[in-house]
Parts: sequence; C-alpha cells; structure tokens
Amino acid sequence: MTGPAAGLPEPRPVEREVALGTAKLMPDIDDEGGWLLTLDGTPQSYVDLQDPTHLEFEYVQRIAHLLDVVADSGEPLDVLHLGGGALTLPRYLAHTRPGSRQQVVEVDGPLTEFIAEHLPWPSGIDVVVGDARSALESVAPRTFDVVVADVFRGSRTPAHLTSVEFVRLAAATLRPGGCYAANLADGPPLAFAKAQAATVAAVFAHVCLVAEPSVLRGRRYGNVLLIGSDEPLPTGELSRRLASDPFPARLTESPQQASEPVTDATAEDSPPPPAGAFSLS
Repeated sequence: MTGPAAGLPEPRPVEREVALGTAKLMPDIDDEGGWLLTLDGTPQSYVDLQDPTHLEFEYVQRIAHLLDVVADSGEPLDVLHLGGGALTLPRYLAHTRPGSRQQVVEVDGPLTEFIAEHLPWPSGIDVVVGDARSALESVAPRTFDVVVADVFRGSRTPAHLTSVEFVRLAAATLRPGGCYAANLADGPPLAFAKAQAATVAAVFAHVCLVAEPSVLRGRRYGNVLLIGSDEPLPTGELSRRLASDPFPARLTESPQQASEPVTDATAEDSPPPPAGAFSLS
C-alpha cells in the first residue's frame, strides 16, 4: 500500500472506529502541520507533515538517534518497522536518508487506511497489514539493516512479541552488523525490562538499554529502548546525542539481566501503565 496524493488535511480533528478501537487525529494548534494520533485516548504517534524531523515523543527521538549513527550520514538504509501508527519514523528516515527502502507492518488495516487518507506518506515506504511476528516469518534472511519493533496493543506490548523466539526471527532478517531496536514500557521494579534485556542478550552479542535516569533507577514508569547487534554498537556517539536531548536519556551497556530469557512458554504482555501515565491534560 502506498500513500495517496500529497496534500495537507484541513486542521480539524477527525475520528474513526478502527480494528483496535477508536482512532483520533488532532491538529497541533501550536505547530502548523503537526498531528497527534490517539487510540482509545492513548497517544500513539505525532507527525509533522511540514517537518518530518520534528519528533515530539522522547522515545521516538532516541530511536531516530540510533538510525542517525548506525551508518554514515545520508546513506540509505533498508529498515523493517514492526508497528506503524502514523509512520513517524519512516517519514523521518525518508527525509534524512533519501533512497532508503522501508517496509512497515501494521496489524490494524483500518487504521492504516485512516492514516493514508489524512496523513499521506512519501514514496519509498511500503505498508503491509499483518501481525508483526507472522511478517517476520516470511522475510528472507539478511534482508534489512535495521529492525525496529514498536508494537503496542493499546498501551501494552503483546506477549508473542517479547520472547527469545521472536527476537531470533528478527535477528534472522538482519544483514551482518545489523541492528535490532525494541521500544518497550515498564515501571518499578523494571522486572519486565530486565527480562527483555536477558531475552535480547540471548540472541545478540552486544546489547544496550536506553531510558531516562529516573526510569532506569526504577522510580517511575516510562519508555525503555533495547538495542541488540552481533557487532559493537556506536554507543559513544549515541550517548552524546541522548545526553543533548531536552529530556536526556542514559545508555547502559550489557544491562543487568534476569536469570533466564523469556520464551514463548513464559511470555506475558508488558505491564499496564499506572493511571494517568498517558494523560493528554
């Protein structure tokens, strides 16, 4: 599926029932071209049609930093995005690395149609409707430079996307030196994130974890970015970029791990957020 003809939508909220709930697009009254996507009231994506490098969510900025440093500036990348939303990162990469080949897998077909209608995306981004894990099973080995897993059903990551079997499927699609990045969310005592770190470490030789210091210390709920590769990661440059953000994040190499990786037999959905974690007020 490709986006419709370019053209900015009128700046008014639009709403539609999609497969996983009620999707709503709200214009940013402070930024012409900016749109927020929510699903059942939970923020999912922010897109700036006029400036794709404007990344409103901190965790998206961190994944973008990773995409900036895994190859020379401007060099095209082949990237598989598991989870689409409003395609914030694919739009960013199309702008910063022209010629990149990108495939997006989104489970909610009506949501994809909704986004295509109101927030058209540029060429070079192929969006397919399907389950992220099922899609991995059909990808040829050594096809992509980066796999980004950012899949939430509501506010939780589905269990079948948290196991070592799933990570192995993702790893098989990567070229030598390729990078796997998973956006997760967890809170005190970070049991889920630590178990996921062990899971990624069971597959990749090099692993790092990125989050705000207060999240890493187990003081509050927040996003956690797990990164894995068979080759050393560009942690120095990535750390410098993370430290310069308005809400700085810290990178931890070889993070503390649970005793055993998560398997299909033991996998559970990520923990639910505390009340008010995603309030728009």
